Amino acid sequence: MDIELLKTFLEVVKTRHFGRAANNLYITQSAVSCRVRQLEQSLGVSLFSRQRNNIQLTVSGECLLPHAQTILADMQRAKADVALTCDQPMQFTLAATANVWEVFLHNKMHKIVRSLPDTALLAEVKGQQESIKRLLDHSLDLAFMFDPPDVDELVVKQVQTLSIIAVSTVASQNMATFFNDQYVFVDWGIAFSQWHAKQFKEVGIPRISTNTGGAALDLILTLGGSMFMDKSHVTHKLDSGILHHVTQGAQCPVAIYAVYHKNTEQVENISNTLCDFT
Repeated sequence: MDIELLKTFLEVVKTRHFGRAANNLYITQSAVSCRVRQLEQSLGVSLFSRQRNNIQLTVSGECLLPHAQTILADMQRAKADVALTCDQPMQFTLAATANVWEVFLHNKMHKIVRSLPDTALLAEVKGQQESIKRLLDHSLDLAFMFDPPDVDELVVKQVQTLSIIAVSTVASQNMATFFNDQYVFVDWGIAFSQWHAKQFKEVGIPRISTNTGGAALDLILTLGGSMFMDKSHVTHKLDSGILHHVTQGAQCPVAIYAVYHKNTEQVENISNTLCDFT
């Protein structure tokens, strides 16, 4: 039986709402309905009594519930047991969005490796939505991101605050001309985007946008231009005169969050990983 079908079944049981289940699983509502229908067809029974604003388990659904919970729990234990066979170390998986890797994790990987001496580490760049989905299905242990998810099953801890400032390759740049000369918009998360829209209402859609600050920085250093960048990553370029701080532009604090499942079996590894960050 497809494990994803059981996960979807349990999410609908918990929320008693196909739309909320879809939001929590980061799939469409039609996908939730399709998965439930597939599960019902494979079992040959109806699992839910569907009435307007009232989704209830049928007798068959009540019967399946403890079995589904047991199957998923056994799968998680099986993954852990397999990792420990043949003297293989337990694997710890972490992910971060591209910008978080560049401005936060890039210089901290040596600390993470030292904090997990007997653990096989898998570290990847992942989009936020994919990271959240994988945290929920326990295929990812820890994720770092700008935008904290509002999901009951996930624990969110702030681990760093960046100071995003306006910088330019033009010494005489001011905010009146900041957006006119090869401006590159960098996605520093929802909070930054909202701040940007509020502070600079007259600014239209930027010609160049990216979700990697490093790529934007390389571009303006090559072609000239302006951008918002984490202050700590351009301090030496500001001191040397390669870049210039546009002081009229207010700086925007951007938080970085660590996110993990509240029922994770990797509590010790997560604690060791985060001990140097908080």
